[in-house]
Amino acid sequence: MNEASKSSDGFFQNEEKILHPISGMPILIINILMMIISAALAVCGIVILDAGNDVTLGTIFTVLGFFYLVIKGPILFFGLKVLQPNEALVLTLFGKYYGTIKKEGFFFVHPFVSAVNPVAQTASLSSAIMAMTKEKNQLPAAMLSKKITLKAITLNNEKQKVNDKLGNPIIIGVVVIWHVINTAKAVFNVDNYLEYLSIQCDSTLRDMVRNYPYDTANENSEMSLRGSSQEVADKLRINLQEKVEVAGLEITEVKITHLSYAPEIAAVMLQRQQASAIVDARQMIVEGAVGTVEMALAKLNENDVVKLDEERKAAMVSNLLVVLCANRDIQPIINSGSLY
Repeated sequence: MNEASKSSDGFFQNEEKILHPISGMPILIINILMMIISAALAVCGIVILDAGNDVTLGTIFTVLGFFYLVIKGPILFFGLKVLQPNEALVLTLFGKYYGTIKKEGFFFVHPFVSAVNPVAQTASLSSAIMAMTKEKNQLPAAMLSKKITLKAITLNNEKQKVNDKLGNPIIIGVVVIWHVINTAKAVFNVDNYLEYLSIQCDSTLRDMVRNYPYDTANENSEMSLRGSSQEVADKLRINLQEKVEVAGLEITEVKITHLSYAPEIAAVMLQRQQASAIVDARQMIVEGAVGTVEMALAKLNENDVVKLDEERKAAMVSNLLVVLCANRDIQPIINSGSLY
């Protein structure tokens, strides 16, 4: 890895180095054949030494045979790598970044390279701690692999209690869909990209929730967590992407899965919502009733059905409003006498 691939703060800035290794099957077959030939050569050398015909030739055959059979042959097997679809292998050679294999298949690389995956190292440590404490919960075998998955992964963060813009405590939970796009940054820029993503998701969510109220009286006035959940989720995805860019991760989607008031204020806020809904309904009823009364008076004056003075008009308006705005059944009273 040259110096141009790192910034002044040590972070990777360039793209990862993609390797295109040769197929591993020919190397496997040739190495097996060479080990068989080496075994035969070593046996021939031992036979020659026992016969005492040519000590030098027997020694050469024996040394060459055992050298390839015991040392070189097994070392070449370490260079054989197998990758499944949507898997990557980050390789280092004597502490330096060697390259990344991203295509599936059976390959042969430098036998002295080593695969690096900080998530697998952390998982191995956790597995060892569980074994020492005799816990039954075992980590999945996939987490212990040196390979890095390139598949889309779902991070279902735990529900958090956060204060909104108005200071009301709320419970919110999100799900994040992400995948690794730069394996070199994911391995070398952060200690554990899974933990890094989880921590950044928590902090970004808290910062985002503090900027919006849970709900607003007028939904058109400003954004709220309940009324503009999709817009808030999109902003959360953009902010989270900026935070995890250094780790070589891409945030595909963020969704709010849970949103509610905290239990200590849930009952009070429910009453507030019910009161607000009643006020809005009453306002709509009154507006409709006033329009109906105006239309009734206009029709009466237009068709000269009856002429009413201002006092009678006021009484009629009062009666109609009572009838139209009442929240229970009306008991009409019929006046059989004179109007005046």
